[in-house]
Amino acid sequence: MMMTPSSCDTFVALPPSTDGQRIIFGKNSDRPCDEVQEVVYFPSKDYSPGERVECTYIEIEQAAHTHAVVLSRPAWLWGAEMGANEHQVCIGNEAVWGRESADNEEALLGMDLVRLALERADSAEKALDVIVELLEKCGQGGNCMEDECTFTYHNSFLICDRTEAWVLETSGKYWAAERVENGYRNISNQYSITTKIDKEHPNMRAYAQEQGWWDGQVEFSFAEVYSFMTTARIEAAGGRYCEGRKLLEKNNGQITAKTMMDILRDKESGINMEGMFMTTGSMVSVLPMDQSLPGVHYFTATPDPERSIFKPFIFVADIMPLNQTRSPYLGDDDPVKKQPRFQSKPNRKHPLFIKHEVVAAIIDSTREKGQRIMQKMQELEKQKMEEMENYLATGVEDSTLIVHLFSNTVEEELQVYNKA
Repeated sequence: MMMTPSSCDTFVALPPSTDGQRIIFGKNSDRPCDEVQEVVYFPSKDYSPGERVECTYIEIEQAAHTHAVVLSRPAWLWGAEMGANEHQVCIGNEAVWGRESADNEEALLGMDLVRLALERADSAEKALDVIVELLEKCGQGGNCMEDECTFTYHNSFLICDRTEAWVLETSGKYWAAERVENGYRNISNQYSITTKIDKEHPNMRAYAQEQGWWDGQVEFSFAEVYSFMTTARIEAAGGRYCEGRKLLEKNNGQITAKTMMDILRDKESGINMEGMFMTTGSMVSVLPMDQSLPGVHYFTATPDPERSIFKPFIFVADIMPLNQTRSPYLGDDDPVKKQPRFQSKPNRKHPLFIKHEVVAAIIDSTREKGQRIMQKMQELEKQKMEEMENYLATGVEDSTLIVHLFSNTVEEELQVYNKA
């Protein structure tokens, strides 16, 4: 079964488009509506030579050292839709379709590549290099949905750190990358790199010429050559990519974390997706260009950002597992690990998801009560964002005060739900 191309939206804003010397990153993860997305933390770790890591479908050689990461991911797989590491590298990926067929053969998922890059790179450009090296060595492919029906795609990535951002778009093993040093940029489920190509696969142009997609004479545009479309322009002005650019432009010069959250909550544009594919998790990160200040990463861990709370996370020492947003671990009994795969679908709901699901139904069905709950949720989010502004402005003097920041905010969110 071929699914309708549905994907996510990822955004980055850099000075001078932001308010202050900060980079703002944001992403909605749009996935099947019955899929649970969890938020998990993994500390840094050292490994012995020869150790291997089991990704979603395949094993690869493990790195000697992995960085601490916080990830928002579909609960059934190893990789992540989006996340950040202790060096303030943030990555989100998108599904893209083009002239090259997406591979059913099991390899690395785009989501595996997100996690691998975050674990192995301490800058945005190094993260890009990790992805393209693994792409060349291991390939990309495999079912991207927890179901027997096949859903495959190529991947694009938006990668940023405290100083710059990169857009990386792939087609099989071929790829092109664009560096973003100021202003704003967004990606959606289409190729968007045109003639500004700052890095590329060494045979990417030659392959396109061999396939008859490019004559070698006209100026090379990755989107025009590798897309289904004959032009890189988006014919439908209402497309999410165009709407996303409009929302960024509308706030140009004053983009904040709140601005990015509002964009991710926007339903009129389709960025906050509803239906069979919906926004199952959202992320916003604030990265001060001042290295002495912490990055703050907000995650919902629940569907529909309009009815969710963005909860803050800051990398410090001794962070414990985020148990309230972690789904049950099934180990070798997981149907994803068995052959043939996906013969059953276990309950992957984590504690926050379960409570949020009940409250979301109340918000939908009971107007006055729903409005009261929403107000309490908004008050909690606003309070936390105000607290984070202090850290973003002055730094973290006592890390023990925020070692349980995300988990404590989840507990406060659950208290709001319990009173509903």
